[in-house]
Amino acid sequence: MVGRLVVTGLGIRLGSQLTWEARRAIERADRLFYLVANPAAESWVRRLNASAESLADCYVNGEPRDRAYRAMVERILAPVRQGFQVCAAFYGHPGVFVYPSHEAIRIARSEGFEALMLPGISAEDCLFADLGVDPGWSGCQSYEATDFLVHERRIDPRTALILWQVGLVGRVESRRGGYGRNRRGLTLLQKALLSYYPAEHPTIVYEASPYAVVGPSVQHLPLGRLREADLDVPSTLFVPPIPSVASEAMLKRLGIDSLLRLEDPPAMGIVAGGRSRSREGATRTVARRAPSDSPRTARARSRRHPPQRRRVAGN
Repeated sequence: MVGRLVVTGLGIRLGSQLTWEARRAIERADRLFYLVANPAAESWVRRLNASAESLADCYVNGEPRDRAYRAMVERILAPVRQGFQVCAAFYGHPGVFVYPSHEAIRIARSEGFEALMLPGISAEDCLFADLGVDPGWSGCQSYEATDFLVHERRIDPRTALILWQVGLVGRVESRRGGYGRNRRGLTLLQKALLSYYPAEHPTIVYEASPYAVVGPSVQHLPLGRLREADLDVPSTLFVPPIPSVASEAMLKRLGIDSLLRLEDPPAMGIVAGGRSRSREGATRTVARRAPSDSPRTARARSRRHPPQRRRVAGN
């Protein structure tokens, strides 16, 4: 019997975002390993396959997280080497901020075993849907928050920015009981962003909901008050782009003119039933929320064009 590895994603929302292909891989595996974000998801995964084994105990309080990742890889590969059909399931997309998934596949293939990855719905996918963001309007920059700081990444403020794991800025150790407030890391992140944006520039601290009956957590804060944000491990920071103006010279060289009359991207909204926290931290349910129009948006809306001229079709 030849071992085989399938790494798959569970999606963010419990059960409803699991693909048919991923579910089949989970149910048919001889050995199933999983890493999920909450007890409800853990119970649900265990019902799909009696062999299910959590990888959460690889995290040891106070030890660097990379040690936990290496332990996960070895645990996943051991039964593959013994000839079993193994599935490793991670919440969200298994290829997004999941080092063990990529490393396990790399090693398995190098040892001659078949290994593949099945995609899942990620927190980024949920963010685009919940906040009404289309990355095709201005492009999208995406960085892990600590990586953004320590490598002094250069960004284009005219393009939307996503920073992941803002609740863990500067934290490299495991803390199974939670990390608490991290004002130092958030203050350093805020300072770095203020070199690109004004203090009044809007930001959104976002957390996708793992449940179909509960909306996402959304905090609207000006950048100057970012360090006051209420953060958790899954918190993501979305920074909208500042207005940009197309190059008339380049438009002429390309032989196009209609882009000069494009509207600004749609205002960011929140799906019905979402939890939106104001700058004071209050939580309330909203049907839809959007920032007030900028003068540039208002001018653009006064000279609307047919939909086929406002944007180019994309995926």
